[in-house]
Parts: sequence; structure tokens; C-alpha cells
Amino acid sequence: MKIPPWYVLTGGPSSGKTTLLRELEKLGLITVQETARALIDDYKKRGMSVQQLRKDDDLFQQRVLKMKLDIEKKAPKDKVIFFDRGVPDSIPYYKLCGLDTKELERISRNRYKRVFFLEQLPFQQDYARIENGETVRKLNQLLLESYENSGYKVIIVPVMPVKKRLQLILSWLEKDKSKKS
Repeated sequence: MKIPPWYVLTGGPSSGKTTLLRELEKLGLITVQETARALIDDYKKRGMSVQQLRKDDDLFQQRVLKMKLDIEKKAPKDKVIFFDRGVPDSIPYYKLCGLDTKELERISRNRYKRVFFLEQLPFQQDYARIENGETVRKLNQLLLESYENSGYKVIIVPVMPVKKRLQLILSWLEKDKSKKS
């Protein structure tokens, strides 16, 4: 099975994924925003609050996963794409809800070229982030384990200025391109 040239930015809430995605987009690269936030934004437009949407967190997490899978199914398999979170990101959220992860763990393998784990920046709550500091710490650990258990060699992106984080990610993209040639 050929792995598409897809890259994932992962890490806990407030780790800088969206900021880096915007920088990659400015360079003309294809990016896909975080599905949970897109789902929340869609429901907000319809007049539903985040609290109402997340009241049944099990259902919310299942919707997020379905949306991720639908997006990936339609995404070109021959184009470099950067995703704000990947399918294995759902595993920790499923675990926190007490949902079964066996099938999810199976389908999480061999989906992405590289996974970048962004170390945590100071946590900032916003309209979509309902986690607290303890949950964020737990999520960071579970996210890292989720990708490692899914067979990925995770590249840790330390806390540093955005431009340096961007340079680190782009250096891996260049390495991958030069391997193809």
C-alpha cells in the first residue's frame, strides 16, 4: 500500500497547529483545517452552542471522525497535504469518552508520510476549546502514544518561534522530495 504524501500537525489544544497551517498555506501548500473546529463552526452558524454540541461528547467524537475520514477519502492521493490533526488524533478523544478504539486503531496505520507533534504552548481557551489544563496534559500524552502505537515515527516540534517551527517542517518536506528524485 502506497502512503500518500500527506503530513499531519498534531498536539494538544493551543500547541500552534492552526498558526503553522496558515504559514504553510501562505507558501501555496494544500492544508486542511481541524475537523472538530470546522464542525463546531458549522453548528455555531446554525445557532447551536459548543456546550449543546458537546453535550453528547461520544456522538460529537464520532461525527468528527466521520468527517475526517470523508475528507481524506476525497483528498488527492498524489498531492502534498498538511492536515491539522489526523485520524489517530481521534483515539485519545475516544478513550476519554470511553468509546471502543479497536477499529479506529486498525484504520489509523499507513495513512500519512510524516507526523509532526507540536509541543504545548501556553493554553488559551476559546469558543471551541473546552478542555482544562489537566485534560490538555493528558491529551498530549495520549496523542503521542496514539501515533507511536499506530506505527509512526513522530517528529517532535519544540516550542520556538513560528518561523523556526515552519523551517523545521519544511526541511522534512525537502528531505522527502529529494528521496523521491
